[in-house]
Amino acid sequence: MAGGPIATDKGIGAAAPKSKVAGIAMTAFAAFGGILFGYDTGTIGGVIGMKDWLRLYGQPNNDLKDWPTGYSITSSRESLVVSILSAGTFFGALLGAPAADILGRRIGIMSACLVFSLGIALQTGSSNIATFVVGRVFAGLGVGLVSTLIPMYQSECSPKWIRGAIVSGYQWAITIGLLLASVINNATKDRDNHSSWRIPIAIQFIWAFILVVGMFYYLPESPRWLIKRGREDAAAKSLSRLTSLPPDDPEVQFELNEIRTSLQEELALGEYSYLDCFKFNENKIAFRTLTGIFIQAWQQLTGINFIFYYGTTFFQNSGIKNPFLISIATNIVNVFMTIPGMWGIERFGRRSLLLWGAAVMLVCEFLVAIIGVTISVHNTAGQRGLIALVCIYIAAFASTWGPIAWVIIGEIFPLNVRAKAISLSAASNWLWNFGISYATPYLVNPGKGNANLGSKVFFIWGATCTGALVFTYFCIPETKGLSLEQIDLLYQNSTPITSARYRDELIANDVHVSDVRGHADEKTHVDEKGSETRV
Repeated sequence: MAGGPIATDKGIGAAAPKSKVAGIAMTAFAAFGGILFGYDTGTIGGVIGMKDWLRLYGQPNNDLKDWPTGYSITSSRESLVVSILSAGTFFGALLGAPAADILGRRIGIMSACLVFSLGIALQTGSSNIATFVVGRVFAGLGVGLVSTLIPMYQSECSPKWIRGAIVSGYQWAITIGLLLASVINNATKDRDNHSSWRIPIAIQFIWAFILVVGMFYYLPESPRWLIKRGREDAAAKSLSRLTSLPPDDPEVQFELNEIRTSLQEELALGEYSYLDCFKFNENKIAFRTLTGIFIQAWQQLTGINFIFYYGTTFFQNSGIKNPFLISIATNIVNVFMTIPGMWGIERFGRRSLLLWGAAVMLVCEFLVAIIGVTISVHNTAGQRGLIALVCIYIAAFASTWGPIAWVIIGEIFPLNVRAKAISLSAASNWLWNFGISYATPYLVNPGKGNANLGSKVFFIWGATCTGALVFTYFCIPETKGLSLEQIDLLYQNSTPITSARYRDELIANDVHVSDVRGHADEKTHVDEKGSETRV
């Protein structure tokens, strides 16, 4: 099919020379919000094992020989403290949709940072478990808002030829936050006063401050949101900043016209509610919404947060010395293996990396489970093998399912339901995050009322990784290199299994939404004469 007025790889910033990095740098900076989630996740795993925190919030336990404090917390309290953040993030993710549509993507992110900071203040100044838990709820609300708004903002503002890598930066920031938390926890864990855990928690104020300042002074609003609100001039200026081109440049005007065309077609069908996200129509809205919800569920069901929430405790119970240092090592793997994933997502595509990642993870999970149940905790070689397999598993996750799940939910939804559908997808992530983090102590820990699975829990994660592999094959299309508007055409005219071939046709023929709409009458006329129908 014929292209638009110019035969170039169109999309926000795609028409601009790739040497113009201003727009890329701006949208990549937004990924800094991932540090809020990653750091908080990593911090709590170490804080609940610190001596002063256990004395303040735990209870005496004379049976403990490995803990010099003589204090411990029950499985129920451990579950509450760790998982309550995810309960907050679930509701924060749902609130992300109205925040994105009413306040805008940019102001919404800044507001989320303020809510997050309130939660950090409550945790830092707490002297009782109730205040600490309430603080984690508010921090969770902020993180949930960010988890909806950041991928949405990045997907709408980044050039399509590098969109996957930029949105993957959000997951990379999460891994950096996890690593920073491990390092700081290790540096303060031996302090025998409140500063041992208050310092790691209070440092989170810095991350929120940096994100707010950057969003306020340097980053523009999403041009797609501005057009949706009827602010044409502001949208042109925003796109101009992202592409380093004048607002009246033909490339900028072409992109704005593509966004308008797509939005007009969606508005013609009426305003969408949350229920409309589950309508089965030509645009496959329900299928796309369910895809976003389930890919986030499967990401959590890989079991990755078991390592980062409870890794220190798990390694200690497995007989491994220096569990804090092992935690740092696993986080280093997580950070650095995300980088090849950010490159590979644009080189090999989303679908193939998800398939390979799930395959490698399921093999590692089953091997960890088998080794864990067949060797003694005093078997040094076996313990090293267990650590190596966990690191390979983390590397597979970091380079595939970690970043790509966020990329997928950022790009597969049409504009009119994007905020609502992304919020539902992110809420799914946090719902499963909450369930897994709450249930894990009961599944893994010894003691009355607990399943005491220990390393056998990896049999569960191996099975769920198998489910993730099957889900990817039947439900995830290949969207590499397509604009957000072209992805609508992909869903309308192909299936996930045939998507790679149709994607190649879209790119080879330079097909755009305006082309399809412009040729609608011509297509009917040709058919009446018996000629070949245009696709």
